[in-house]
Amino acid sequence: MLTLVCADRVGIVAAVSRFLAERGGFITDSQQYADREAGLFFMRVAFEATDERMRDTDGLRADFADIGEGFAMDWSLTEASHRPRMLIAVSKGSHCLADLLHRWQTGMLTVDIMGVVSNHPDMRRITEWHGIPYHELPSNGDKARQEAALLDIFDRGRSDYLILARYMQILSEGLVERMAGRCVNIHHSFLPGFKGARPYHRAHERGVKLIGATAHFVTADLDEGPIIEQAVERIDHRATADDMIRIGRDIEAQVLARAVGWIADRRVLLNGGKTVVFR
Repeated sequence: MLTLVCADRVGIVAAVSRFLAERGGFITDSQQYADREAGLFFMRVAFEATDERMRDTDGLRADFADIGEGFAMDWSLTEASHRPRMLIAVSKGSHCLADLLHRWQTGMLTVDIMGVVSNHPDMRRITEWHGIPYHELPSNGDKARQEAALLDIFDRGRSDYLILARYMQILSEGLVERMAGRCVNIHHSFLPGFKGARPYHRAHERGVKLIGATAHFVTADLDEGPIIEQAVERIDHRATADDMIRIGRDIEAQVLARAVGWIADRRVLLNGGKTVVFR
């Protein structure tokens, strides 16, 4: 699997296709996008080996380096079997965590879950039932120490991504910078219109007609990072605040799972404050 981002110019697709063809690579899927406003080109290529030369991934990377340098690419070449390593953070809500663990255990989500961290004990039982390490990290008024412990767990597990599965803590600016492009959050789409406590109750008071959720990369701007996936469901005047919470939780779980799955398949590329998602 090859993904790349570089300045848009003539010859990129030809160079990549020729490189693979010369080494016996059979392209099974190729998607590309040119952002004419930003002047950037994005590409994702899945291919199979029809020649022994293609089975040496390190050798392929070394060979492709000249092309990458020539086009000033930000590129990655990985085996299709590669499973990103993910650390999940959660507070008390179980819906997103339970959904991710189920999809992982049944093989629907091709990632390795290195552990679950939480500022509460509530999710220990379901986590350990799945055979996943659980790390309780209450802040106890010392946020810096809590985040240092989280980072230590992340690094010791050689994790690639931090997934906030309804982790009700605001990350420090330092941690956000450390995790740039590698931390994913899920929130209800009422934000930023209904920031703060009890957003569904406040939405009910305003007669909201759409329940939604957004998965996005985390940035220093709270809940305003590059969007990966969104979904909505229409409701009417009969919906109570509890109905809205129930519907919202279902959408949150689905949207986060799709975002994590696309990241695992290397379908998500950052484009400044946006993303390119090859689906």
